[in-house]
Amino acid sequence: MTQLVNYAIPGVPYGCEFALMAVGLVLTFRATGVFNLAFGAQAFASALVYDLLQRSDGLPQWAALVVAVGLLAPAIGLSLDRFLYRHIPTASTTAKVVVSLGILIAIPELIPIVFGTSTRTNLGYLWLSPNIVYFHLAQTPITGSDISTLVITVAVVLALMALFRWSTLGLRMRAVVESRRLAQLEGVDASSVAATAWALSSVLAGLAGVLLLPQMGSLDPTQPLEFTALLVAGLTAAAVASMSSIPVALVAGIAVGVLETVVQQELPSGSVLAQGVVPSLPFVLLVAVLLVNPRLRNLERSTDPLVAVDPPPAAPSVTLRDERLVLPMRWGWRLLLVAFVVSSLTWVPDIWVFPFDQGLVFSVIFLSITLVTGMGGELSLCQATFAGIGGFTVGQLAQHAGLSVLLGAVVGGLVAAAAGAVVALLVSRVSGLLLTLVTLTFALFADNVLFQFSWSGGGLDGVQVPRPALGPVSFASDRSFLLLALVVLVACMGLVLLVQRGTTGQYLGALRGSPVGAASIGISRNRSRVTVFTLSAGVAGLGGALYGSVQGPISPNDFQYVVSLAFVVVVVTTGVRTVEGAVQAGMAYAVLAQVLSYVPSRFQSLEFVLFAFGALTYAAHPEGVVEYQRSQWMRRVNRLLRAVDQRRAGRIDGGGPAEAATLLGRPASLGKPVEAVGRG
Repeated sequence: MTQLVNYAIPGVPYGCEFALMAVGLVLTFRATGVFNLAFGAQAFASALVYDLLQRSDGLPQWAALVVAVGLLAPAIGLSLDRFLYRHIPTASTTAKVVVSLGILIAIPELIPIVFGTSTRTNLGYLWLSPNIVYFHLAQTPITGSDISTLVITVAVVLALMALFRWSTLGLRMRAVVESRRLAQLEGVDASSVAATAWALSSVLAGLAGVLLLPQMGSLDPTQPLEFTALLVAGLTAAAVASMSSIPVALVAGIAVGVLETVVQQELPSGSVLAQGVVPSLPFVLLVAVLLVNPRLRNLERSTDPLVAVDPPPAAPSVTLRDERLVLPMRWGWRLLLVAFVVSSLTWVPDIWVFPFDQGLVFSVIFLSITLVTGMGGELSLCQATFAGIGGFTVGQLAQHAGLSVLLGAVVGGLVAAAAGAVVALLVSRVSGLLLTLVTLTFALFADNVLFQFSWSGGGLDGVQVPRPALGPVSFASDRSFLLLALVVLVACMGLVLLVQRGTTGQYLGALRGSPVGAASIGISRNRSRVTVFTLSAGVAGLGGALYGSVQGPISPNDFQYVVSLAFVVVVVTTGVRTVEGAVQAGMAYAVLAQVLSYVPSRFQSLEFVLFAFGALTYAAHPEGVVEYQRSQWMRRVNRLLRAVDQRRAGRIDGGGPAEAATLLGRPASLGKPVEAVGRG
């Protein structure tokens, strides 16, 4: 028993950092309705700035704390509220999660650009020195870092509890969560309330990041993984608290820290079991809580009585196309495809053929996101994991069983499809935000456990996937592989279109429109979800097999959870509802990376930053920025065609150019009708 206590005591200050993150998540969700997955990135930014100010610039602790936590952290929170979430207060939970993913991707990628890529050691600390032992508790040394973390966490949480319980601001926060629009009708300044909540929660994120510094050996600006683990543990504690109770979040966060410390000490040091179980423990706990806690199933169910006034989603651009444009556009795309293939096989330099191969492969993987998100309406954050399952399967089969790469790719797709079916069955009782969190947990579990064995991800050495061959035909060169990847992409596009236009696509559309209405006519949500998850995982697995083949050696780093997040951000930027959006996303993702390879290394992460900013527009334009611009241009062209028709009719029937100018949305110009039409 004494030994167990000795193991548990160090987990208390560690759990306090989890508790701060959990309390921040609860605070933001209660006050704004936003489940902010970017908390880990915010903590990372404040921690780095604090260390820079204290260790490099020599500022005292209080001054560095004021700048990093008192100024920078709330400034980030207020900026998120002012420029993003204030404009989408009544958007869906999925839209808000996508926006937070964009922030989660953008902040860590911007930090190396601003502060450089050098790894920092001998990190700073807050208040008491972590190198001094002040006393012993049950034979366990208590350092200054332990005391600082515990005292600061308890003081901050007690202050927040008092704020929510006895202040007018706390009451207004609860009113805004119930119905922002009704609270505004009662005279509550909902924008100010939300801004205050964002500032407070961001301070908690920054404080948690600073308190974590003494427990880290080094701080790499390009690898904020420690802060992601902090976020996941905070998510677990917040889920235990049902995203509503600050005291429960505090206790749950400390409990998670204690449990993780005890398990780490009890398991044999350096064993595979310890290396797998300890990092994955918060993820396993998170899945269990998400699936067991019944209060979480109604987490995103809107109680706003004015929610029915929201407008319907925008129509796809293809439905706006004038009939006279169908044939030219259809043949235009075909000619563009032929020109692309001929150019890639002839005059395009070799250095650009490889990115084109990657773009086609990424397009196959991105089609899986079109299936599960664009058609299924669910946000999955583990598509790169499914791609990894397919890639590692074909590599292992080629190395150890001598199976051909093409046949192994099919097997890899089937194995990934089976994994997708298992995940779908696991989340059959939840949807929306909870399903998204479960898929994120599965991706993290694969990173820390599933892909770490020699028989799966190949361990540190990875897996070698050879180029495929079909009889005497070899696809070893990049140019020949391009033809194979194009054939697979076209086949997958046909599959997605077939599903989209078939019975499954119609069922999924009915479920997105009205789950209750769809169930009343006999449409099974679980069956449709399992179907679309299985298909999307299979397509991702097939794309992962091709990626392994074009890339050569692959390792678990190629399929980390952050890659899944980046994939979602890229696809929602171009258009998640169409196959064209997936192809555009895949090609842009690969080509832009090649373009940025010519700039200094610290600026090469701009690719993710650009796509992340595109994802921030998802709430306003869920069809995607590219799809939105296509719709706008389609309307302009249609308006121009109608104006031309009207002008011709005016010549025949005696009409004038005023009608044509009116159709263009401009005042009639009787003196210059041709110029008016030309300007359209």
